[in-house]
Amino acid sequence: KRAVVMSYVDLTRYDSSANIVQKKLGQDEDLRGLSSILQESDDPSSSNALTKVICTVGVKSRTVPELVALLEAGMTTARFDFSWGSMEYHTRTLNNLREAMKQTKILCATMLDTRGPEIGVQLAPQDVSSFDSRAPKVLALEQGNRVTLTTDVSVPASSEFLPVNNPDLVHFVEAGDDVFVGQYLFTGSETSSVYLKVDEVDAKAGHIYCTCKNTARLGGVLLTVQVSNKGDDLPTLSEWDRHVIEHWAVPNQIDFISLSFTSNVQAVHECREFVRSVGGGGVSIVAKVERLSALTHIDAIVDASDGIILSRGNLGLDMPPEKVFLSQKMVLHKCNSAGKPAVITRVVDTMTETPRPTRAEATDVANAVLDGADAIMLGAETLRGQFAPKAVETVRRICRQAENVFDHENHYQMQLPPAMVESGLLSQAEALASSAVRAASKVGASMIIVFTRTGHTAQLVSKYRPNMPIVSLVIPRILQNSIRWVLEGERAARQGLLHRGLVPLLANPINSDPNALLNVVFERGKAKGQLSKGDQVVVIQKVGTTSVVKVIAVA
Repeated sequence: KRAVVMSYVDLTRYDSSANIVQKKLGQDEDLRGLSSILQESDDPSSSNALTKVICTVGVKSRTVPELVALLEAGMTTARFDFSWGSMEYHTRTLNNLREAMKQTKILCATMLDTRGPEIGVQLAPQDVSSFDSRAPKVLALEQGNRVTLTTDVSVPASSEFLPVNNPDLVHFVEAGDDVFVGQYLFTGSETSSVYLKVDEVDAKAGHIYCTCKNTARLGGVLLTVQVSNKGDDLPTLSEWDRHVIEHWAVPNQIDFISLSFTSNVQAVHECREFVRSVGGGGVSIVAKVERLSALTHIDAIVDASDGIILSRGNLGLDMPPEKVFLSQKMVLHKCNSAGKPAVITRVVDTMTETPRPTRAEATDVANAVLDGADAIMLGAETLRGQFAPKAVETVRRICRQAENVFDHENHYQMQLPPAMVESGLLSQAEALASSAVRAASKVGASMIIVFTRTGHTAQLVSKYRPNMPIVSLVIPRILQNSIRWVLEGERAARQGLLHRGLVPLLANPINSDPNALLNVVFERGKAKGQLSKGDQVVVIQKVGTTSVVKVIAVA
């Protein structure tokens, strides 16, 4: 299995990254390169970052003021993690998010993160957070002590017994296995994670006897349990997930489903078929790669899904730490080539408790951008963190600096090799998208505007990573079903918020005159400081039955 990761060594994309950084920084005798590093960032607001930020909401980020602060800081997608919390709890958060969007006039997509076959230890009643007075006491585990994982959930959690919520655990765990137990959305910087070595399994009694490999204090309301490279046969969609999708995600018009613990392409197909069967045909399925088994099927998973989340926290427990960066480069390369959005997790863990990331974390964020990530996902940093808006702002500022030295030309050439062009296999949409990016680069355009109904062409433009914003001007359609009039296109606009550089705008369905819409975009761009009079803008639109790419000047 590990050979899959090793094989990517020969496909390293950024062999020229050092050169592009040197070119961008201007390494010359008067040290202008050094001064450009030492001077303050020219974009302190981070509002012009092309890379998206997904925030896990709840606990410390669920009131209207808290969500307004996240939107203004740069949150583009709100993630609702159903590993914890009831539908009623998350509904209140969702309603507050919609109110926050109305107040700020900032568009934000929504994502449901499924529980999947996640194994947990529930330490508190439903909807009780670790900040509540009813929160449980911390469990102290000492290195060398014995602890028993039991499938009897009636046993109170203690330093000697941890009751797990999945009775199948005793059937695939064996003596000698490594088991990780950590706080829900663990950061790695805290001491609330313990590694266990399995000594003996008594399946009949439902007990797994283990020895602690380190000292830890297990806190929070939910502990997650992961057995290294075991449990792939458990169903990807649990009964709880199916219930939540049917009765919460679909009625609430959720944009993305993050399919936790995707192990193969069949899991993606199964999820999509179920979502469609309950009326959620427009929901995008984003596969979460967090087990080593998923890497062995990564090509098929990328092809079948609408995007990939590389969950490095769980994946890092399944493979040697020195291999994690290789898996990141491989997965991002495959996503970029397929034009599918790629999301990286676990980046600024320490900002859960501190207002500033470590040097390694800041570098990690930048490298994710240089590797080709479309979005950065924040977990504990925004769910229970003390500096949630600051974490978003910091990540976006780092992303913008990395985007400034991203090798756009090299990326473009890799996405559109001459052999592909000469073969004549390029689709019309891909030809338009690549031509628009090339034209924008040649004329020094400040923006690319795409007239679209589905958002697909704009997403293809993002695939070629232009160094300017891509405005996806979605023209909605008013349709009538058996009950009422429906505006089709809102979800297509929001789903563009997972792609790097995409700025979705929903046009007025009553007045969709192209020139009037362009003027609206121009005025909005001027107000945000993205456009000035005389700037060049590349436009993709349909004139009659013909799709065209044109360059116009901002009036």
